[in-house]
Amino acid sequence: MSDLSVLRRLLRDEPVARVATVAGDGGPHVAPLWFVWMEDAIYVSTRIGGGTWANVVRDARIAVAIDRGRDWTELVGAVAEGKAATLSPQDPLMRAPMSAWHEKYRGFLGGGGFEKFAERVPDLGFLRIEPESVRFWDHGA
Repeated sequence: MSDLSVLRRLLRDEPVARVATVAGDGGPHVAPLWFVWMEDAIYVSTRIGGGTWANVVRDARIAVAIDRGRDWTELVGAVAEGKAATLSPQDPLMRAPMSAWHEKYRGFLGGGGFEKFAERVPDLGFLRIEPESVRFWDHGA
């Protein structure tokens, strides 16, 4: 399973990625965040000015872990490492990722939909990660 397109397809429907950044004191900061893994990069949604965002502004190094499965032989996952760039939803680079993000999370938002979500998270931003390395595992292989 060395082809990234196969890996992206296996993990695309997972709702949460665990995102690790470098905290201000140099320690790890890990947060579960929504994501879409496009051909060009992984896009992770987070609050502008929140801890993950602030960490990336200070130190762009990042790791993203995505996995699925429950039983040992079902476990499949990947850890992508690289540097993150911060983007607003209005950035022209975000057109396709925002469309994919909306499609993926539409069913997670309940009755209020994206309007209610935008009220609760008015400062939504995105991290764009072009993986420099990707490690994966597939216990069923």
